[in-house]
Amino acid sequence: MTRLGYQIPNFTYPDTDSGGLFDAISRQAVEAEAGGFDTVLVMDHFYQLPMLGAPENAMLECYVLLAALSQCTERIRLGALVTGNTYRNPALLAKTVTALDVVSRGRAQLGIGAGWYELEHDAFGFEFGTFTDRFEKLEESLQIIIGMLRGERPTLDGTWYQVTDAVNSPPPVGRIPIMIGGAGERKTLRMVAQYADESNLLCGVDDIPRKLAALDEHCERLGRDRSGITVSYQISACIAPTKEQAEREYADAITHIPQLEARRPNVVLGGPDEVAEAAARAIEHGVDGFTVNLPANGHIEGRVALLGETLAPLIS
Repeated sequence: MTRLGYQIPNFTYPDTDSGGLFDAISRQAVEAEAGGFDTVLVMDHFYQLPMLGAPENAMLECYVLLAALSQCTERIRLGALVTGNTYRNPALLAKTVTALDVVSRGRAQLGIGAGWYELEHDAFGFEFGTFTDRFEKLEESLQIIIGMLRGERPTLDGTWYQVTDAVNSPPPVGRIPIMIGGAGERKTLRMVAQYADESNLLCGVDDIPRKLAALDEHCERLGRDRSGITVSYQISACIAPTKEQAEREYADAITHIPQLEARRPNVVLGGPDEVAEAAARAIEHGVDGFTVNLPANGHIEGRVALLGETLAPLIS
């Protein structure tokens, strides 16, 4: 599972139109693989998120993009951070992730969450429902998807989904691991303990011990071996050879994406020393690794590799 994952959350780059966009994205994936990352992840959204840009900014469909990236990489794992469960029928999602595993020769993983971005649900006609609805849907989906990925033929007559003897052929190349994203202590981390191989936490670094304690409690109650679950921690960064250069690159990005100004307090910004120091705090609090994004300057050649070289020693 993910120990050092590179997430690509932004597809709006200076002087890059649709014709050159995949080249800019694939360069980052290739650089991540060469720089020591074990996983490349992309968002599963249709509109850019409000903290990263305007809704009309570029956003590529997740699984088409991951399949394309599988053809220009060789070893790195590929997944969503994370798939919105509400966007796809669970049996279809199982087939989609299996197809990614086949075309990548066994490198797919499934990241999944309950869904939260109401604007794109409304715009695209997906039912949003209540918080409780979305988590009930996620749990039913996991029962279907995991069964299909593990060679079973699940049947479920649920409140939200119905499948009958659902066949998944061809099967995955190997065992596709399951990541659940989110940090909710009552619902999300309970589902991690019950269904998942990995928890991806998005929370304040000082909140990590409390989240891990909640996961431990769920595992104990369910009889799950906690050591079988990897916990990764999500970080946004802007790294450059020097802190001054990182600050200039972030300021330049704001001229193209003004929304990044408000995001600035939550971004680890600096040279390798500053970024490593901030990431080390998360390791000290007990996580196993990171998912890291560079929303302001990941498209600049060399930045992804520098990030990998900076963080890899922390988890070796």
